Amino acid sequence: MPAALIERGLASAVEDLLDRVPLRTRLELDVADGALSPALETTAYCVVAEGLSNALKHAAAREVDVRVTHGDDRLTVEVRDDGIGGADTRRGSGLAGLRDRVDTLGGRLVVTSPSARGTTLIAELPCES
Repeated sequence: MPAALIERGLASAVEDLLDRVPLRTRLELDVADGALSPALETTAYCVVAEGLSNALKHAAAREVDVRVTHGDDRLTVEVRDDGIGGADTRRGSGLAGLRDRVDTLGGRLVVTSPSARGTTLIAELPCES
């Protein structure tokens, strides 16, 4: 678990991640630090980190939008890039491992990645309000 997540919580840790990305980023956060279980915060952080990593390594993206929202007994994490698309959860271990992590918490991960139209990861994780 990243030190920023342990010490300052999900919102601060996600802000730190985006500060280190050499792309244009937009961030929408609607989650209070300390409001979620450590397992939920860690999984949400991993979704953001994997989405950013893929945008940098594989997508040739110029910008990334990240949304983390908490409401209606659900935490939703969305990472959207403007890259080349073509991400596939059946290839490579990053997205497959992320899907397993999300499934373990009873959530779902949706990956949308049409060729030449970017990639969107959306994780919906059940939680107590």
